Amino acid sequence: MAQDDIWTIPNILTLSRILLTPVFVMAYTSENFNLAWILFAIAGLTDALDGFLARIWNQRTQLGAMLDPLADKALLVTSFVCLALKLWLPTWLAVLVVSRDVIIIGGLFALNLWGVDVKNRIQPIWVSKLTTVVQIFLIIYVMITRTFSLEFPFILNIMVWVTAFLTIWSGGAYLKRGFALFEEVNGD
Repeated sequence: MAQDDIWTIPNILTLSRILLTPVFVMAYTSENFNLAWILFAIAGLTDALDGFLARIWNQRTQLGAMLDPLADKALLVTSFVCLALKLWLPTWLAVLVVSRDVIIIGGLFALNLWGVDVKNRIQPIWVSKLTTVVQIFLIIYVMITRTFSLEFPFILNIMVWVTAFLTIWSGGAYLKRGFALFEEVNGD
């Protein structure tokens, strides 16, 4: 399939994740938590599948490369905010996740303004991919345990702190890469 064909299975999966985000929010805010965690799990699965299928089927596209991180951020930021508002997750963790993503997106815009070809120079890093996976698992874990009134505070605390650590680490890694590119462009 040609790279300029936007209607690839991976792109459709990415678009479905974007479309599932407001549906998840509607289910969550109407306290239909069974539906909400199932929708989130499906959306999380599309995150794993879209990139994998794009690679093995040679269906990587510019649209997919642009939409995938936006779909991730929309789903995860929305979910962390929802869970923090319900006090199912610490507010500070939601602020951390949102802040990291705002800083990364702001940095990408700044680098673009300074003439850095961000499409070709900034690629996802392994710690960021790991962070996304851990964030997805944390949200699913919290939603399932809260929906079914299960209490495992020790496991939750470990997952929260691992998520916080990885969120900081991946954010720092992107900042380091961004500053290096900025210095490279400015010749410093």
